Amino acid sequence: MGPCYHGAVDKRRNLFGLRREELEAAVVKMGLPPYRARQIYRAMYARLVDGFQEMTDLPKSLREELEKSFVIHHPKATSCQSSEDGTIKYVFSLDDGHTVEAVYIPDTSSSEDSSRVTLCLSTQVGCPLACTFCFSGTIPFARNLTVGEILGQFVGVMKANRPSPPRVNVVYMGMGEPLLNAKAVLGSLAVLTDSNALAVSPRRITVSTAGLVNEIESFFREAPKVGLAVSLHATDNDLRGRLMPINRKFPIEKLMDSIRRLPIPRRRKITFEYVLLGGENDSEQHAFELALLLRGAKAKINLIAYNPWPGAPHTASSSAATARFMKVLADKGYTVSLRQSRGADVLAACGQLAGRDPAFS
Repeated sequence: MGPCYHGAVDKRRNLFGLRREELEAAVVKMGLPPYRARQIYRAMYARLVDGFQEMTDLPKSLREELEKSFVIHHPKATSCQSSEDGTIKYVFSLDDGHTVEAVYIPDTSSSEDSSRVTLCLSTQVGCPLACTFCFSGTIPFARNLTVGEILGQFVGVMKANRPSPPRVNVVYMGMGEPLLNAKAVLGSLAVLTDSNALAVSPRRITVSTAGLVNEIESFFREAPKVGLAVSLHATDNDLRGRLMPINRKFPIEKLMDSIRRLPIPRRRKITFEYVLLGGENDSEQHAFELALLLRGAKAKINLIAYNPWPGAPHTASSSAATARFMKVLADKGYTVSLRQSRGADVLAACGQLAGRDPAFS
């Protein structure tokens, strides 16, 4: 469905979300030279312009002509909620009435490094995987997001937080499973990493997956050299199958085999994410099993503090259990970090995105 204005469907083609070659084809079809497409492309993505009249490097007559056939439209944030820790959660309304959430997380680890932020983007409306520790899994899956709807979250959040910070990290860890929408995710990465567009370094981008074995290898081959994070969360098939139903289709052995087959460059590692659930997967024995499971893999481990939500079926691991778990892994020689909860008071922390108001009960 196209953008709606005053209740009427706008039949003009939306240029936002097109990759450089797609935009060039559309402009050339109009009878214009390719360099005009490059001007429009840079204006939309590098300068965050969302109207032809703002493209003052184009002749006025051309701007008027473009407006007859095209529109630049992306989802707009309809609400935002600020956490006490500086995190901001944005709700984006889509043209068909659905909503998704994105999160802006400023770095507060050092008063001298306030120039770095992380943006967490969604890739689907709802999520079909129904992981028990994730609020998004309680929302019925509706559809995949388009390239423009993914990029629109990035652009909308950046425009709301001007001037843009010099260092931006992007994580595809919001609502949905990115590799179930791989085509749109790859399209968004092409624009996001283009130096003539949004110009985010691939090294500052991470795409998370619950472990879709059939998609991991093709995505790794086709994507820019972005980081890949694999949600593991358990070391045996029984527990992982209860926490993550996708494990019944792709058990741990198949997942690890696919990871070990990836042609990972010498200085890169795969991040394995592990949410710590009190009394379920956070014992020292679990830590030893995790260390054994990842032996020989080019792995780093990101432990995640569990963030409960209304009706959540799990509890968070204690600080003592978390410390013991980390020590076992560190003693085994792994690079291990703990993702701190950010924005939990507005349901913006990891695992809490579901398009719900924090007052929801």
